[in-house]
Amino acid sequence: MSILRSFIVFEGLDGAGTTTQIKNLARYYEFNRRPYYITNEPTSNPIGLLIRDVLQKKVVTTPEALALLYASDRHDHLYNPSYGIERITEEGRVVMSDRYFYSSIAYQSVQCNPDFVRTINSAFPSPEFIIFVDTPVEECMNRIEKRGGVKELFDRAEYLTSVRNNYLREFENLPEGVNLLVVDGSKPIDTVEMEIRKYLSSFSL
Repeated sequence: MSILRSFIVFEGLDGAGTTTQIKNLARYYEFNRRPYYITNEPTSNPIGLLIRDVLQKKVVTTPEALALLYASDRHDHLYNPSYGIERITEEGRVVMSDRYFYSSIAYQSVQCNPDFVRTINSAFPSPEFIIFVDTPVEECMNRIEKRGGVKELFDRAEYLTSVRNNYLREFENLPEGVNLLVVDGSKPIDTVEMEIRKYLSSFSL
């Protein structure tokens, strides 16, 4: 599996705080005039919007079909000639993505055969860096409740517990060249931010 350089993926449970930490890192890069690009999965492109409808329970489909939709959205996210991640990294920008195929493996493998999920994502390049914001399930559920709105498809404590276990299991077998940082997402936001910055700075990022 190839590794996409200058590609940083933030992973975590819903409510873990990945979006906040990406914004904080972007602000740091902005201050230091480092070119960067923020993105996320599912995307806001047509396939990604369909996925969001499924997550918000507006559309019903099978777990396997949802896993395939994620893989299709990811392919476009990586290789689209206009806005694909691969092209953006070639321009010299650091790409930070809120979720990548590790989310598919962690979330979809709860309801699908894990080998099926891995197979449909096996051709995608690995990121150079993974930042796993490991926030306790109970804390994530509290944050989800506080932000209000309609709970998404997977926002249940028992489901998120299985997701976390899948993440940790997957991270035990990362390919050589993929760098993983696990941070405690229950710590203060600025403490988590400094841990991430210190870690990436050790790689001159």
